Amino acid sequence: MMANAYPTPHINAAPSDFAKTVLMRGDPLRAKFIAENFIDDAVLVNNVRGIHGYTGKYKGVPVSVMASGMGMPSIGIYSYELFNFFGVENIIRIGSAGAISPEVHVRDIIIGMGACTDSNYASNFNLPGSFAPVASFELLKTCAGIADEMNLSYRVGSLLSSDVFYKDEQGVPDSFRSVSAWGKMGVLAVEMEAAALYMNAARAGKNALAVCTVSDHIVTGEALDADARQNSFTEMMELSLGTAVKLGEKAL
Repeated sequence: MMANAYPTPHINAAPSDFAKTVLMRGDPLRAKFIAENFIDDAVLVNNVRGIHGYTGKYKGVPVSVMASGMGMPSIGIYSYELFNFFGVENIIRIGSAGAISPEVHVRDIIIGMGACTDSNYASNFNLPGSFAPVASFELLKTCAGIADEMNLSYRVGSLLSSDVFYKDEQGVPDSFRSVSAWGKMGVLAVEMEAAALYMNAARAGKNALAVCTVSDHIVTGEALDADARQNSFTEMMELSLGTAVKLGEKAL
């Protein structure tokens, strides 16, 4: 950690304000929802630019939850600062994803073993080739074990982290052009943050994992309604919080 590198322009806090494990939601209001409904004694530790960050305890173990914003540039900033300036060891992204694979269905949870990407984010690291962003094995193994204990429907595999939500493809639906090529390579679903998070974790020597609930299927058009999304996301939150607890217990 760099001395006296905090607060930053984006996080007005001190290292002691954060737990070693941070759960990151894209939406600040969903981060607030987790803090208010799942975490005991949650304290607001950051609200710069409306990016809510809270620290409290879950089942007696310290844990933080903080928003990341949307897209790789945004989570790239916040995860970099948490890893390098605030002493955070583990970041678990929890969010939604659009399924690509026919073997994946809405409500399923995807634990992102790898994160393919159409982004140029890796160029920042000046590598003489292509970097393969992957999750931390200890986090992945712990999370999958807890998912088994909870009897959840989940898949472990590759995500696609895309820089673009709306693609200009001359009127051809995204489901029939861009995602089909990734699906042929075994990619399960598309989201917008995991690859940058995995790269930042690798560079900092820290740990990262993305856990996503499938909210819709890009190819088939299947989608969850509002109530179903809430129930499925609750399972993902409990899985991720359970992973944070296990990490905290191992650190003792």
